[in-house]
Amino acid sequence: MDAYELVTRNTAEIVTEDELRQLLNKPTKRVYTGYEPSGEIHLGHLVTINKLRDMQEAGFDVVVLIANLHAYLNRKGTFEQIKELAEYNKACIEACGLKGAEFVLGTDVQLTSGYQTEVLTLCQEITLNRATRSMDEVGRAMDNPMVSQMIYPVMQVVDMPTLGVDAAVGGIDQRKIHMLAREHLPSLGYKPPVCIHTPIVNGLDGQKMSSSKGNVVSIADSPEEIKRKMKKAFCPPEVEGNQILQVFRYNIFPRTSGVVIRRPEKFGGSLPEYQSYAELEAAYAAGKIHPMDLKTACGDSLTEILSDAYAYVQDYKS
Repeated sequence: MDAYELVTRNTAEIVTEDELRQLLNKPTKRVYTGYEPSGEIHLGHLVTINKLRDMQEAGFDVVVLIANLHAYLNRKGTFEQIKELAEYNKACIEACGLKGAEFVLGTDVQLTSGYQTEVLTLCQEITLNRATRSMDEVGRAMDNPMVSQMIYPVMQVVDMPTLGVDAAVGGIDQRKIHMLAREHLPSLGYKPPVCIHTPIVNGLDGQKMSSSKGNVVSIADSPEEIKRKMKKAFCPPEVEGNQILQVFRYNIFPRTSGVVIRRPEKFGGSLPEYQSYAELEAAYAAGKIHPMDLKTACGDSLTEILSDAYAYVQDYKS
């Protein structure tokens, strides 16, 4: 797989493809993603972590912003609560296999006079309506937004030149903020970033992923808990909207060379190894794999790829 295929696989959108091709030809290039420290690292985070791993392999230097100040502005807890989570989340992301990345704590770079001057400059250019709309999918309790949440997207725009990155990775829910960056950074004298957007995966019940609903798999979940959750997960006979297939596509196959569907001999025995997601999907669509067998294989595969991260969490909490 060449660098372009590696970067663009399992993405929802690239803005723009031509700019990405040009960027890939540069001898040095930097990409970043920001994570609010607001809870356990789960399969939703793993989608972008896997994309950052792809970009490392494609020759990018990876920067991870532990966005503690953003989390505070987005009503995710007190400074004390967020501080406790920040170092833990950083270590968990590394334990998920993102080795060699540069980690930056938001408050270490976002409270300087130069940074704040650029934020205030952009506040004169971006309308309140535009800032509000950019937060629609990422803000907490946006039916009654706080002024702090209007500062959030402006800061995210300034983060990009502050971190010296050429590209930004995020879920497609980050698109409106990324487009703000592309539109307004030139007014500050900066080149707009290439934006790589990944899909937003559903929770295990087929609904929006939410820790409060219990429809997520966290890296802190035990192997037994992961397998239990998989057995209860939504797995229709169709491919469309099938959460188990989403887990295979975005979480498992980027980290494995093949998946075996193990079955008792009385049900025909194990199936031959599937070496790509496309092969697995085609077999399931053709009715060659029973939903329960697919869920069992998903639980087994997740347990394996998350074993190092789970071991780290247990050690950290003990």
